[in-house]
Amino acid sequence: MSKITGGCLCGEVKFEVSNDFSQFHLCHCAQCQKITGSAHAANLFCQSDHITWLSGTDKTKRFDYPNRYFARVFCTECGTGVPYLVNKGKTLIVPAGSLELDEDTVLNVAPQDNIFWHERAPWYDAALDAPTFAGFPK
Repeated sequence: MSKITGGCLCGEVKFEVSNDFSQFHLCHCAQCQKITGSAHAANLFCQSDHITWLSGTDKTKRFDYPNRYFARVFCTECGTGVPYLVNKGKTLIVPAGSLELDEDTVLNVAPQDNIFWHERAPWYDAALDAPTFAGFPK
């Protein structure tokens, strides 16, 4: 099984995870919008033993949402979301944006669905039709 590296924006937290994900969801719920500060969360799911922490676990903080089955773990230096355990430690959730992917790296699973679609940001549909640029617009 191939491995994919990942980490936070500042480089303090680094990990390696098996490219053996069972699920990939784009979640549009109101909580995920708040967690990410964006339109949706992009989360990959795999077994808890598929990760090896390379550095920086002492630089992470966990926030468990009250009365919910999810959390947020992030680097205390830069705030980047990093993988975390749920389901009594059986399942690992990996924020897709924390992975170091390039054109040669192919995930074993593509996004499967858009969940909590009815809660999507009111501006999201218009954003799909917005122009695209390779960098900042001129």
